[in-house]
Amino acid sequence: MLSKYACLDTEAKRFKEEGEDLFRTPFFRDIDRIIYSLSYLRYADKTQVFSFNENDHITKRMVHVQLVSKIARTIGRNLGLNEDLIEAASLGHDLGHVPFGHVGEKILNEISLKNNEGYFNHNVQSVRTLMTLEQNGEGRNLTFQVLDAIMCHNGELPRQEYHPLKKTPAEFLKEYASTYTDKEIIKKLRPSTLEGCVVRISDIIAYIGKDVEDAITLGIIKLEDVPLKIRNVLGSTNREIINTIVSDIINNSKDKNYLKISDDIYDAIVALKDFNSKNIYEKANTKQDILNYQKMFNLLFTTYLNDVKNNNSASIICKTFLKSMNKEYLENTTPERKVIDFIAGMTDDYMKKCYLEIIDFI
Repeated sequence: MLSKYACLDTEAKRFKEEGEDLFRTPFFRDIDRIIYSLSYLRYADKTQVFSFNENDHITKRMVHVQLVSKIARTIGRNLGLNEDLIEAASLGHDLGHVPFGHVGEKILNEISLKNNEGYFNHNVQSVRTLMTLEQNGEGRNLTFQVLDAIMCHNGELPRQEYHPLKKTPAEFLKEYASTYTDKEIIKKLRPSTLEGCVVRISDIIAYIGKDVEDAITLGIIKLEDVPLKIRNVLGSTNREIINTIVSDIINNSKDKNYLKISDDIYDAIVALKDFNSKNIYEKANTKQDILNYQKMFNLLFTTYLNDVKNNNSASIICKTFLKSMNKEYLENTTPERKVIDFIAGMTDDYMKKCYLEIIDFI
């Protein structure tokens, strides 16, 4: 029933061999391992774009990954692709996102570089979370195809065509390792499966119209602010935008070993993404907000690094994170990386709580 370009269940490969499941395919098992993970639970309190707003109808990270999954499965089903692989990668793709969204990611990247831990990227941290951090340092032993799709999902980089790049598990691991040392490779990553390509474009589709909708709800922009030439092509509502782009991809990608977007739709996506950047993302946080986040990240990092180096068993990083990690993680991970892992896994509210506790102690 699947397209000849689909990734078959028989192609699934894990880094540690396991016995077969009588009732679930390998990629279906990956879905279960993701949604039952501790990091998946924390999606609910992580920023998508807007932090600490009091409107319960504004998108959180949990909703975003579900939207990506739904959109990606719609495309995948109509192209005859493996929906289980698509759903697993969709639901796991943002597990490595840090508190306060991309602003927080940028701050943690600066801290990581300053402390010789390499570049920090949320998509890479998502892989690290599933491969290394979950289950007390054992990882979840997901298939490399799902991990690869997660690593290569970067929805901030739109393309008119998405061509998968076949790779082996060893090549995936080499690529993964290089993301910490090579600044440019993050822009060049390509999924090894067509399913991974679907997840990548679906990430853009899921947020590009929803962010406009949220910004209108919060009074940051008005619908009329969105250029008419964009609305005439994509539509004026999130529903219309999703339907327009999804339909275009399906119609232009059937019976192809790659995904294709038509010229006018692609140009409108790029234009809307540019509009969002200037009129929404740059206004989502004030300069004071960003200064506050920088202060929070840096104080937590400095405090916890000192606690780890001095084996302060009373510190929250030791009590709630390191105490549960296995011997291999504790012995083979630098103090700096331990702190980065801990902070990256925090929710917005938990980071704020930890920060206030340190301030009170000081």
